[in-house]
Amino acid sequence: MSARSQSSFPRADPLRVVTAAAAGVALFSLAWALLHLGFYSDYQIIDTPVYQGYGDAMLEGKVPYRDFELEYPPGALPAFAVPSLGAGGNYPTLFEALMLACGAAAVAFVAVGLAAAGASTATLYAGAAAAGLAPLLLGSMLLSRFDLWPAALTAGALAALASARNRIGLGLLGAAVAAKLYPVVLVPLALLYVARRRGPREALVALGVFALVLVVVVGPFFLASPGGLLDSVERQTGRPLQLESLGAGVLLAAHRLGLYEATVVSSHGSQNLAGALPDTVASLQTVVQALALVGIWIVFARSERGPADLLVGCAAAVAAFAAFGKVLSPQFLIWLLPLVPLALSRSRLALGIFAGALVLTQLWFPGRYWDVVALGPVAWLVVCRDLLLVGLVAVLVRATGRERARPRSP
Repeated sequence: MSARSQSSFPRADPLRVVTAAAAGVALFSLAWALLHLGFYSDYQIIDTPVYQGYGDAMLEGKVPYRDFELEYPPGALPAFAVPSLGAGGNYPTLFEALMLACGAAAVAFVAVGLAAAGASTATLYAGAAAAGLAPLLLGSMLLSRFDLWPAALTAGALAALASARNRIGLGLLGAAVAAKLYPVVLVPLALLYVARRRGPREALVALGVFALVLVVVVGPFFLASPGGLLDSVERQTGRPLQLESLGAGVLLAAHRLGLYEATVVSSHGSQNLAGALPDTVASLQTVVQALALVGIWIVFARSERGPADLLVGCAAAVAAFAAFGKVLSPQFLIWLLPLVPLALSRSRLALGIFAGALVLTQLWFPGRYWDVVALGPVAWLVVCRDLLLVGLVAVLVRATGRERARPRSP
C-alpha cells in the first residue's frame, strides 16, 4: 500500500520547481525592498531592540533563562544571536538580512511542497507568487519580527514530508517547535500522514527524530536552568485575553455598541482586556482552540491523507491555533504566509480570505494600533480581521475533508 500511495503522485519536474521558486523569491525580495519605502516606513513598532538585548547578552557569555529572562523558546536564539556578531549599530540591518533569507527559503519551500503534492504548473507559480508578494499586504512589521525563522522551518518540514522525506520533515518540525511553539499542532497531522504513507513503524521512527531534535535544542537550556525555561513557558500560557484576539474582538464590538465597558491594561508585553468577563472569555477560547484542533486532526485522519491533504490540513491547524487563541498578535499572521499558499491546490478562496485578513491587519497595525488601544472606531477593523480568520479556518477545514481526483502529470 505504501509503494502504491507514494507512486500515485508524480515526481515533480526539477526545472519547473526551480523556476517557480526563483520567481517567488524574486518577488519576495522586491516586496522586501518596497517595505522600506513610502507609507510602509511612516510609522513602525519594532521588536529588534529586545532581540538585540538577548543577542548581545549571549555574546557576553550570559546563559539564557539562567542569567537573563527570555520569553521565547531556545530554538529562537540563533535569530537573536547571529545579528549580534556584527557591529552594534548594524544589528537592525543584519537582522533584516537574516529574515530576508528565511522568507526567501519559505517561498522556495512553497514551490517544492506544491510540486511534490502534484500541483499544476499554474498553481505552482501562483502559490510561489502569492507567498512572494504577501509581505506587501502585511506591511513593514515583517522587517522586525523573527517569526519568519520558525515559518521557514515549518514550510521546509512540510515540503520534505510532501516529498516523502519523512525523517527530515519531522526533524525540521522539531526545530520549528523549538523556535516557536505553534508548529506543535502539526505533529499529529505529520504522524498520521507518515503512518498512512509508510506505515506505523516509520511514523514511530520519524517521531523519534522529532523528539531527538527537540531534546538536542532544548535539553541543554533545561539542564542549565529548568526553572527559568519553565517560567518562560508559563509566562506565555498564563497570558490574559489579548486586545486583538477573537474574544476581545467580540467584547470590543460590544463596547462600541454600548453593551459593555472595556478596560485595557498593559502586561505580558501586550495590551489586554482586564476583568472577570475577559478572563472567562480567555478560558473559553482556550477550550474552543483545543476542540478546533482536535476536530481538524479528525478530519485529516478521515481524509485520504495524501500530500495535498497534509498541506491544507496543516494550514487549517495553524490558522485555528492563531484564530481561536486568547493571544493573537499581528505577527502570528507571518506563520501563515507560506502555509496558505501551500494549500492553494485545494482552495483559492482561502488565499483570497487570507489576503483580506493581511490587508485589514495592515490598516491598523502599526500606524493606528494605539487608536485600537484607546477603544476607538478603528477597533472594528480588528473585529473584521478576526472574523476573516475564522472564515479562513472554515474554508481550509472544508478543503481538508474534500475528496479530489488524484492529480495528473502536468
